[in-house]
Amino acid sequence: MLLLGFASGLPLALSSGTLQAWLTVEGLDIATIGFFALAGLPYTFKFVWAPLADRFEPTMLPGRRRSWLLVTQLGLAALCFVMATLDPRTSVMAVGACAVAIAFLSASQDIVFDAYRTDLLDESERGAGAAVSVLGYRLAMLVSGGLALIIADQWLGWPNMFRLMGGLFGLMGLVTLWSPRPPPAEALRSDVRRELVGFVAMLAAGAGSFWLLRQLPWNWIGEGRFARLAADTLMLVVACVAALRAARAAGFPSFLAPWDAFFSREKAAWLLALIVLYKLGDAFAGSLSTSFLIRGAGFTPTEVGAVNKVLGLVATIVGALAGGAWLAKRPLYASLMLFGVLQAVSNFGYWLISVLPKSYTLMAAAIGFENLCGGMGTAAFVAFLMALTDRRFSAAQYALLSALAAVGRVYVGPASGVMVAAFGWPAFFVFTVAAALPGLLLLAWLRPQVAALGGPPEPGRQEPS
Repeated sequence: MLLLGFASGLPLALSSGTLQAWLTVEGLDIATIGFFALAGLPYTFKFVWAPLADRFEPTMLPGRRRSWLLVTQLGLAALCFVMATLDPRTSVMAVGACAVAIAFLSASQDIVFDAYRTDLLDESERGAGAAVSVLGYRLAMLVSGGLALIIADQWLGWPNMFRLMGGLFGLMGLVTLWSPRPPPAEALRSDVRRELVGFVAMLAAGAGSFWLLRQLPWNWIGEGRFARLAADTLMLVVACVAALRAARAAGFPSFLAPWDAFFSREKAAWLLALIVLYKLGDAFAGSLSTSFLIRGAGFTPTEVGAVNKVLGLVATIVGALAGGAWLAKRPLYASLMLFGVLQAVSNFGYWLISVLPKSYTLMAAAIGFENLCGGMGTAAFVAFLMALTDRRFSAAQYALLSALAAVGRVYVGPASGVMVAAFGWPAFFVFTVAAALPGLLLLAWLRPQVAALGGPPEPGRQEPS
């Protein structure tokens, strides 16, 4: 679980923080860098193709989970070698396309790993399993985030750094070869032809609707990048609705059955909203943190790699392990609420960095505390998602839930860049604290539903008979 968590976390920074640092060093403007956060869109829409991982099985290895893992890891290795040949100053569109492709395969790997973990762990192991997988995930981000920045800045340069990451993805394929095979779970059986027809119909309806909407005049929304982002978001929502209707009309059992099973539970839509909002404040604070530390606070890429990435990820790992230990003895609701409050308060550390003179001690303290709280919150959040997942549809449902969790991380990037340009860094980081409040209020309202998901009973409450 530790090593597969490492494999899952390795590509994320390459399409986010490390990519952001590369673009910053090469001199791209902050608004363009903010829009590169949209490279993470596959994390938001991975639920679209996740049912295929439940239904189909490559023949590379015994077991569909391990086979899909190997396919994605080899693809990521190839893309890293492609990225090594590009220059963002002259090939910004190619860099963006490669980043999207890395995010797509990374999201696909996450689909399979999350399903693998859900199939393998029982209820009593969720907290520890979440902590260990987060540990591996964060160690990987230490390598592809902090260590990669130092390697690129001091030793090998950016192209060779990407080649080194490609070699690591190849090694992760060996980890997959030796991973244990989970016990077979009850799965949906359906006609392959019907599945493919439904999948094609869904994609055609979604893509066709989006293309038709793009032909309409959208000048009424306004001019500029933020207006275009609003228009594209509206078009994506309409396209998703059209795709869902086409899937139901054509019959796509692997896609529809997980949705129907999830929405049969009480307040299912509000639980989905909680997933989006719970870490929204963290998403805002982290969306431009690397650019802030380099450009806004005046630190070098090596200093950012050593403090923000290395110390920050170590603090996250400690937080994840502490959160897992806490979850083993405390109710899920209480853990989510406590860690959510700590996540919100910890964002004030970035505000202090933005208003006080440059200080390595302050940067280390603020980043260490923020990542410690974030690690605890992540452990509880992963356990929450696992508790919501039906093992019959583990890949599809967990992909839907984790895709919703990625909405904030992906969409706040463009908004963050515009807000910083308009109001400055101090006001932006105050806003990140306020952005965490809606999720905490919704969590309090959903207390009965969250408490019923499992874990030790809350004090003063009895287990349902």
